[in-house]
Amino acid sequence: MSLKFHRPSPRIPAGLQDSGVPLVGACLGSSAPAGLSDISWPEQWVAAPLLESAHDGLREVWTATGESTQGSQEGIQWRRVGHMLYGVLTLEEADFAQGQVTALQAASESAYQRIFRLLEAQGLPHLWRAWNYMARINAEEAGLERYRQFNIGRQDAFLAHHRGVTGNMPAACAIGLADGPLSVAFLAGPMAAVPLENPRQISAYNYPETYGPRAPCFSRGALAYPPGQELLLVSGTASILGHSTVHHEDLLAQCRETLANIGAVLEEANRRGRSAPFALGELAYRAYIRLAEDGPEVLAWLREQLGPEVDITCLQADVCRADLLVEIEAMGIHDLPAGTSRSESSRG
Repeated sequence: MSLKFHRPSPRIPAGLQDSGVPLVGACLGSSAPAGLSDISWPEQWVAAPLLESAHDGLREVWTATGESTQGSQEGIQWRRVGHMLYGVLTLEEADFAQGQVTALQAASESAYQRIFRLLEAQGLPHLWRAWNYMARINAEEAGLERYRQFNIGRQDAFLAHHRGVTGNMPAACAIGLADGPLSVAFLAGPMAAVPLENPRQISAYNYPETYGPRAPCFSRGALAYPPGQELLLVSGTASILGHSTVHHEDLLAQCRETLANIGAVLEEANRRGRSAPFALGELAYRAYIRLAEDGPEVLAWLREQLGPEVDITCLQADVCRADLLVEIEAMGIHDLPAGTSRSESSRG
């Protein structure tokens, strides 16, 4: 089996089927790309305006070689190729009555409960990566910021399924859109990914209660192992040192700190990994920028730092803290050296 990332395009990439079966799909932009109704694999629509793009919508696809199956369970549209599983779930908050908990808290708990039930049913129990999008992430409702409501529901689901909430966490992001449902996409497999933390930061799951009643359930990154490959998944990363936001209202200083944090995660990945070292300039990036007018400056700075040909998609979206101006996530794939065993590839 081999996993391949296809650079985001306004249409389905030519020759897509030649590289395997589409497994992971995302539609990026305020308008769905052409051909949305024609695809047969799960796709998550991130309805955020694209910045510095000639198109209103882009399609991102990862393909994998191997036998595929797909289906629907409790509203999750999923596809499995070999021993990798990708799924997408969209929940309307209005469908969750508000009682002792908010609608978003109830929806997030329900989303992760459903995901864990699917993983258990498929015999692929290990969550590698999650992409979480919700409306008005920084707004306060019922006396609590909505992101903090989401974290309560997510952690409750982890605990209900007897999953730890420290240590071996999946990579993840949590991003705010102007409106719309709670949308969660995920990638899972048969073996636990190697969680990556950042020595410049306190692990998110150890944040003090200053940041909410429940800490976020994610690692700073993860190394996952499709057969014969090493998959690097860098979580949404921002201008945080220890647990504190730094460089308030200074856009480029936040960009520099963010890239330094990604570099620290990369160093940890290269220390613990089994493939050739990953480099910043080879990764594919998704940047979320709070203010649309900051898009050109951020993109120009990133290309200056990473190279003019680096794969960067910029979207206007809100970050999980109101004082953060930008968040960046990344991914990369390497082939493992010939003869590397599955046990060697999963050591940490």
